[in-house]
Amino acid sequence: MTSADGYTAMIVIAGIILGAIIGALIARKRGGTPADLAQHAAAAGMAFGVVAMLVTVLIDKLAG
Repeated sequence: MTSADGYTAMIVIAGIILGAIIGALIARKRGGTPADLAQHAAAAGMAFGVVAMLVTVLIDKLAG
């Protein structure tokens, strides 16, 4: 991935990691099994990753 400043690809990675952590914490708060934690982490990680990708595209377009 190329970008205006070379660092916007890190936004996607950070989004996936943050989403996975938040998903696992939500599953743990709800008393989920380890499989629930893994599923919530994966789903939230993908969702946050998509949002982060859109943010990256927006930053690249605005930066020119």
